[in-house]
Order: sequence, then structure tokens, then C-alpha cells
Amino acid sequence: MTSGLWELVLKGIWTTLQLLVFSALLGAAVAFVAGVARTHRLWIVRFLAGLYTEVFRGTSALVMIFWVFFVLPIAFGWQLVPMWAGTLALGLTYGAYGSEIVRGALKAVDPAQQEGGIALSFTPWQRMRLILLPQAVPEMIPPFSNLLIELLKGTALVSVMGMGDLAFSGNLVRLALQESAEIYSYLLVIYFVIAFLLTRLMRGLEKKLKAGVGKAPQREVSAHELKRAETTGVGAAGGAS
Repeated sequence: MTSGLWELVLKGIWTTLQLLVFSALLGAAVAFVAGVARTHRLWIVRFLAGLYTEVFRGTSALVMIFWVFFVLPIAFGWQLVPMWAGTLALGLTYGAYGSEIVRGALKAVDPAQQEGGIALSFTPWQRMRLILLPQAVPEMIPPFSNLLIELLKGTALVSVMGMGDLAFSGNLVRLALQESAEIYSYLLVIYFVIAFLLTRLMRGLEKKLKAGVGKAPQREVSAHELKRAETTGVGAAGGAS
């Protein structure tokens, strides 16, 4: 390829990365708000959060992009530029999936932790901030990592708006060179490299977060204590648990 065509591809990569970051930030914010709301004690809050989740999980991201970019200006008079239209559509769509991750992780925390916070007279916000989230967030990272990779692949949908992302730029290069196999192979490799780097980044974040919620080290059990436990049934239970 010529330098001009490579420059077009690089601009597409930059546009894709911007869209990925913006929509991921919006999706994460929406996911936490909706996910926490689905555990709220008021039924109306749970209902509204559940309604949002079901609506955006049950609609196509591609159709949502069309709706935000083409229907929203007609219905409300708000014309968004392609970058923000794509960010809004993808962020709300993938945020709905993320809300289920947040809700599931919060529900997975041992109920005794919640009861302990109540016993200490913590407010609901204090229990959420000091007890539930520190334990739930590390468990959210692996499914959020998968969702982030899905979001990366979903950014290719914005090419229907004529937005110069990686997929759109690659298609222009393909039309210029008439080399479908070579160009699409390049695109596959580029998407894979970005996804691989994101996976490693999220894995490092997971290790860092889990290190801060570590359990107390277990006491070593001597052979004498193990033999005593086998014969009497007591003595080493606390150390082996």
C-alpha cells in the first residue's frame, strides 16, 4: 500500500480507539448506575432499571445506531455528529449488558457482609461503598473484559454512518486496491492486536484489585496437629479451613 493509504488506515485506528474509549466510559457509568439500581429497595427504581436493561438488550445495536443518527434529529431536533451518535448508541446498548454483570456481582457478595454493615449502623450508601463494591468489583473484571472486546468489535457498526473508523477506512483501501483478501487480513490482525492488548490490561487490573481484597494467610498445620485431628476429630480444623 502507498503511504497515503496507510495514513487512511491509521486514522481509522485512531477513530476506532476514540469511539471505544468514549462508549466504554459511557457504558461503564450506565452499567453501574443501572446495576446498583436493580438491587435498590424501592420497586419503582428496580422496575425502571430493569426496563432500560430489557429494552436495550432486546434491540439491535445496528438499528440503535440508525435510530440515534437518523430518527433522533427528526423526532427531537437533535443532530449528533457521527462520533457522539455512535458513542451514545453503543454506550447505552453495551451498558445494558454490563448492568447485569454489576447486579450479579453485587448479589454474589456474602449476605453476612451486608448484615454486618447493618449491625454497624452503616447507611445504604456506606454499605455499598465500603462493603459491597470493594468485594464485587474484582469479580466484575473478567466479564467486563469480555464485554469490552465485544464493544471493540461492535465499533465496526458505525461505518454505516460513513464514519471513518477502521472498518470504513479498510473498505476504502480495498476499493482502491481491489485486494480484498490482503486488506481484510490486515484488518483482522489489527483488531486482534487491539483486543489482545485490552485483555492484558484488564487482566492486570483484575490482579491489582483482587490483591487489595486478599484473605488472611492460612496458618501452617504441623504433622502432629494433623495426626491429632485424625484421631480426635478436633484440633486442626481452624488451621486447615
